Amino acid sequence: MKLSIKEKLGYSLGDTASHFVWDLVNFWLIFYYTDVLEIDPLWASVIAILGTVMDAVMDPIVGIWADRTNTRWGKFRPFLLFGCVPFALFAFLAFFGPDLQGNALIGYILPMFIGLRIVYAVVNIPYSSLGAVMTDDSIERAGLNSYRFVAANIGQLIVSGFALYIVYYLGARATGIDYTIMSDDAARKVFEDQALVNQTYIIGFRYLVGIFSCIGILLFLITFATTKERVAPPKRQDAHLGRDLKYLFKNRPWVVLTIVGIVSFIMFAIQNISATYYFKYYLDAESKSQIFNMLGTFALIIAIPMTKPLVKQFGAKQLYIVCSLLSGLFFCLLFFAGKNFVLINVFNCLGKIAYAPAISLLWTMLADAADYGEWKFQRRTTGLCLSAAVFAQKIGWSIGAAIFGAVMSYIQFDGGAPLLEVQANEQIMSTFHWMFGIVPGALYASCAIFLAFYNLDKNTMAQMKNELEAQRLMIEE
Repeated sequence: MKLSIKEKLGYSLGDTASHFVWDLVNFWLIFYYTDVLEIDPLWASVIAILGTVMDAVMDPIVGIWADRTNTRWGKFRPFLLFGCVPFALFAFLAFFGPDLQGNALIGYILPMFIGLRIVYAVVNIPYSSLGAVMTDDSIERAGLNSYRFVAANIGQLIVSGFALYIVYYLGARATGIDYTIMSDDAARKVFEDQALVNQTYIIGFRYLVGIFSCIGILLFLITFATTKERVAPPKRQDAHLGRDLKYLFKNRPWVVLTIVGIVSFIMFAIQNISATYYFKYYLDAESKSQIFNMLGTFALIIAIPMTKPLVKQFGAKQLYIVCSLLSGLFFCLLFFAGKNFVLINVFNCLGKIAYAPAISLLWTMLADAADYGEWKFQRRTTGLCLSAAVFAQKIGWSIGAAIFGAVMSYIQFDGGAPLLEVQANEQIMSTFHWMFGIVPGALYASCAIFLAFYNLDKNTMAQMKNELEAQRLMIEE
């Protein structure tokens, strides 16, 4: 089933919308809570973990709900139509930063962030599942996911590379502080009115998230309008949840990819969260983190389109294993780059180029796992299959955030302490160094071990596709 460029582009914009919020949370939320709102790092991690756990709990619920939804728009597209506005609203409220302190501030942030994670699940799980039912061709899915993740990384590029500059500019216009002070690390650090600096951050984030949220609504509506669901469950399939769950855990490709997702997202959490602290404290160059993020994202955008031809040549399993090993090696080398900003960016870009095909491959292979369930057990549960895997990934993110928060608490990091005082603590500096390079690199390389047990190679995929087509024809007759 071939997809038009219009449909691929329309689908891909939904992930740009998601990343406008997802990457704000991944890159800046804990930093915003600890260094701007001055919440204790342990509490910030607890909030992030509780929100992520609630999101993860919602994933299979939404997946089961979507699988049992039947409307004139399909199973998954209606969630984009009706979920995009609540998603935008909770994103704005989570970053609002009200004039509260202590327990009152935590009491406000916690329900807002949990609400954001719930509506994120309601929108994102159907969005991810939609790609699996637009076509039944695995190679075409790889191409669709290449479009998706190029668009996703454009969203990430905007957020990770320009968000702070937008915050500085819009916040400075609102508070009257000189923009050059906000955008210069040294000047901002010694400015006499740090309360004004924090207020500039808060107002800047309000404007930023408000703008991104409105654009996100528009992009989700475009995705809804330009896509079509084509792959349906077998007509004789009942809605028995117990059978769905039973066969899900017998689905070997799904089990392997779920484990890989957990490990990968532990890595993502540790790497993404630690990067901001690494640049601010270890390198004493907070704003350079945006250059680092931008270059890495450019590398991803350039390399992701290679996924489809590489899958055709080598197969998804073999390609994923090589991606894991190479990217893990380059991320480990970040540790040995020390404070050399050029080497840091070289190793990061090489790691991102090596890792890029795995981004879309994971989702392509999860869609293939849904096909495997239909092939082996005559039960297609696209929403449950995708959502249960995403549930596991978010558990991985929670574990990574918990590890980072626990380590920060153990080393007694204080986000409100003077910068020079933190930099003088060798234990804190060494911890940031290890958490930025060796730890995530080793975790991602380890994914290759689990992928060795993935049993859908090129020959099996061809056999599965042919037999599925025959099964579907028999059911229709």
